[in-house]
Amino acid sequence: MKTPSFRNWQSVQDEVLRRIHAREWKPGELIPNEADLAVEFGCARSTVNRALRALAASGLLDRRRKAGTRVAAQPVAKATLDIAMIRHEVEERGAKYGYQRIERVNIVPPLRVSGAMRTGVNDPLLHIRALHLANDAPYALEDRWINTAVAPDADAEEFQTLSANEWLLKHAPYTHGEIAFSAGQATAQDGAILGVAVNSALFTIDRLTWDNDASVTKVRLLFTPGYQLRTIL
Repeated sequence: MKTPSFRNWQSVQDEVLRRIHAREWKPGELIPNEADLAVEFGCARSTVNRALRALAASGLLDRRRKAGTRVAAQPVAKATLDIAMIRHEVEERGAKYGYQRIERVNIVPPLRVSGAMRTGVNDPLLHIRALHLANDAPYALEDRWINTAVAPDADAEEFQTLSANEWLLKHAPYTHGEIAFSAGQATAQDGAILGVAVNSALFTIDRLTWDNDASVTKVRLLFTPGYQLRTIL
């Protein structure tokens, strides 16, 4: 029987997935090298490389330089997480969305912010604090820094009625980001804005997005008690 030819990386990926799921290649097992697979599949080695990189990124393969590629012994289930437009999130929960800008100022940020965003220690950034509401009640407190060297059009926006969250999603592309989830305690100032007691537990999201090597924005979102985050595995 003639060996089938695989002409694109997706078809190679599908065949590798089939072999993993059928246990032709078992967890922890070393798979053939790229050159041998390219000959077997009748395609370029670069095509095989692309397919294996995609599967490694999904956690199904473990690739190590000079050690070859193995089927992951314990494949990692990765979640898909999109940056939410808070207005849509509130409306999808059946609530009326509201927005209040608290502060908008161009200032030199604290060193912890400029260090994380890799901006100059004396470079000003746009700082915005705003409150998002659901049915006229506090929903989330947004504390955001914007690198206007990367998103210069933000300088012309007052963010009086349109949130920075919504504006950035529409006007500032990003290539990748970093995100952290934690439980925090409400300070006296944040508690007063959110309408909760001091030291109340708050779900906290810290996010930093990048356009290649340049930071776009750094934000901390504090959600009122009872907030739930849902994602897809």
